[in-house]
Amino acid sequence: MNAPSSPRLILAPIRGITDSLFRNAYIRYFNGFDLAVAPFVTTMQSKRRKQPADLAPEKNKNLAVVPQILSKNPARFRELAATLATMGYKEVNWNLGCPYPMVANKKRGSGLLPFPDRIKRFLAEIRGIELKLSIKTRLGYHQADEIIELIDIFNDYPLTELIIHPRTGKQMYKGGVDLEMYERCLKLSCHPVIYNGDIITREDFFRLRERFSKVAGWMIGRGALADPFLPARIKNLPLPGDEMKQLRLFHDEMFNAYREILFGPSHILGRMKGLWFYLSRSFSDSKKLLKKIQKCKTIKQYTIIMEQVWR
Repeated sequence: MNAPSSPRLILAPIRGITDSLFRNAYIRYFNGFDLAVAPFVTTMQSKRRKQPADLAPEKNKNLAVVPQILSKNPARFRELAATLATMGYKEVNWNLGCPYPMVANKKRGSGLLPFPDRIKRFLAEIRGIELKLSIKTRLGYHQADEIIELIDIFNDYPLTELIIHPRTGKQMYKGGVDLEMYERCLKLSCHPVIYNGDIITREDFFRLRERFSKVAGWMIGRGALADPFLPARIKNLPLPGDEMKQLRLFHDEMFNAYREILFGPSHILGRMKGLWFYLSRSFSDSKKLLKKIQKCKTIKQYTIIMEQVWR
C-alpha cells in the first residue's frame, strides 16, 4: 500500500535517454512515477516542421506526458504549442533550465535567465496559447538570486506550476544545491512549486520532504536512472523478489528496441552507454563496470560484458 499522502513524482526530462521508448519500457518494469516531462523539442527548425515523432499519442499511452519546448522565439513557440494541441496535449512546459553551454550561450534554456525583460516579453507574447503552461527553471544562470526578480514575473502569468532546480546554470550539475534560496522561492511563488535536484536515494527524498512540506511535487531524473526502483521505494510500493532479473528485462527490452530502430553499432552502443552512465551506479565497482562498457566498440563485446553483469 502507498504511504499516506503519497507524493506526486515526475520523471525529469533527460535528453538522449528519457524518450518514449525509455518511458514505455520503464513503466512496464518499474512503478512510482505519476507523470513525465518529455525531453525538449526546439523551435529552431522550419515553420513547416512536422509533428514531433517522439510525442506521437500512440507512443505515449502508458504514462502521462507533458511536452517541453526550448525556445527564445515566442512566435515559433506559439506555432509549436498549436501543433502539440492538435496532437491532443493540454499542457506544455517551457525550458528555462538547460545548463549546457551549447544551449545557454545562445540565450536559450538557463542562458535566458539573466534577461528578465526578455522573459517578461516572451510570456506576454505567448499569453493566450491554447495549452496550459508550466516552467522548468534554475535559480539563475550566473547568480542564484536572479530567481527573485523572475518569480515576480512568473507570478503575473497563469502557470500550472513552477519546477525549480536549485542550482545555477553555470554550476551545471556540480556543487551543492542551494536549499536556502529554494525555500525563498517557495515563499515568494504564488504558483505550485516542484522540487528538482539531487534526489538520489529514498533518504534524500524524505530529508527534503521534511524541510519542504509545501512542495507540490518532486521531479526525479538521475536518481531514477541509477536506481529505477527509487520511485517505488519512496512510495513504499511492492518490489520484485529478484530486482536484478527485473533490471535485466528492462535492459534487454531497451537494447533490442534500439537495435531495431538505430543503424550501426556506434549509434546503438552510444545509447546504451548513455543509459549505463547512470545505471552502473546501482552495481558494485560501478566505475570499473562503466569503464568496461565505455570501451566497447562492437555489439559482440557489449553482449559479452552484459552476460558477465547479469551473472
